[in-house]
Amino acid sequence: MSNLALETTHSPPARGLHRLALLAVGLVWPLIWIGGLVTTYDAGMAVPDWPNTYGYNLFLYPYETWLLGPFDLLIEHGHRLLAAIVGFVAIAIVIAAFRGEPRRWVRWLSIAVLAAVIGQGVLGGLRVVLSDRTLAMLHGCSGPAFFALCVATASVTGRWWWRASPRSVQETSGRGLFFAAGMLIVLSYLQLVLGAQLRHAQPTMSPIGFSHIVKTHIAVAVLLWLCTAAVWARLRKCGDLTLARPALVLIGLVVLQILLGIGTWVVNYGWPTMLQWVPGSQGYLVQSKGFAESMVVTAHVAIGSLILAVSTLVVLRVGRVRSSGHVDFPVAQS
Repeated sequence: MSNLALETTHSPPARGLHRLALLAVGLVWPLIWIGGLVTTYDAGMAVPDWPNTYGYNLFLYPYETWLLGPFDLLIEHGHRLLAAIVGFVAIAIVIAAFRGEPRRWVRWLSIAVLAAVIGQGVLGGLRVVLSDRTLAMLHGCSGPAFFALCVATASVTGRWWWRASPRSVQETSGRGLFFAAGMLIVLSYLQLVLGAQLRHAQPTMSPIGFSHIVKTHIAVAVLLWLCTAAVWARLRKCGDLTLARPALVLIGLVVLQILLGIGTWVVNYGWPTMLQWVPGSQGYLVQSKGFAESMVVTAHVAIGSLILAVSTLVVLRVGRVRSSGHVDFPVAQS
């Protein structure tokens, strides 16, 4: 029996692996939030050494110093501690995969998760040691990709994946739908890259170059929203809510992201000319590093990562349903 047939006739054999993958997902998104705050508050150099913290072992640094100390130290050291915990979870994922997961490609996926978290940690450490803004931008771009990788691991190890029904294959078998779903990942990640260039803008960047990136960022946001709407409209016809609901959530997230993008521009640069009609806009004062303003900017970063993750989930589920339609074995019932 092939791996594909095995996946449609059994319950997941490694439930612990799935739980660990879910734990990783639940830890990485807050990690992205805290990392976003580190950049928003320019706290990336609050701890100038790495992998130690002011000469202390990461886990032995006096808690009262950072927990009750300056906010930039709190979020920078807290970011490191949470990242270390994610690393330990990634090690546990590999162990669980090799102990109970029969699919070789999933075991390799678990290794990729561990390699990615190690690479992400090294990249963040080099950003501190070398004090390099380009490395900070790369660190900000690779974090969401790692989050999507964790979501993919949780998806392929869950019960839904093993019991995916081919009843909606007729609506999902066309190449156009799978291509459109794949474009969700491309567009959402392109948005993250463009946003990272704006967020970590180099002093040498010209105003014209900055303006071009902003316009491209806005154009891609519109394309992403149209693409999500098209994918959802197609998936709604198949009658499978496990496919349609994530796409519907994605539409809402993109709308929220656009609103947060407008808010991010306002708190950083003031009200755009086209929004001067909004009551109170004339007297609005930009506050540097204000808490509410920082949360708007950080939420814009975090929701962008969530869009990439949900896009990954949609693509995986569409591909899974398409592939399950070619299996001649009975599908296990819930």
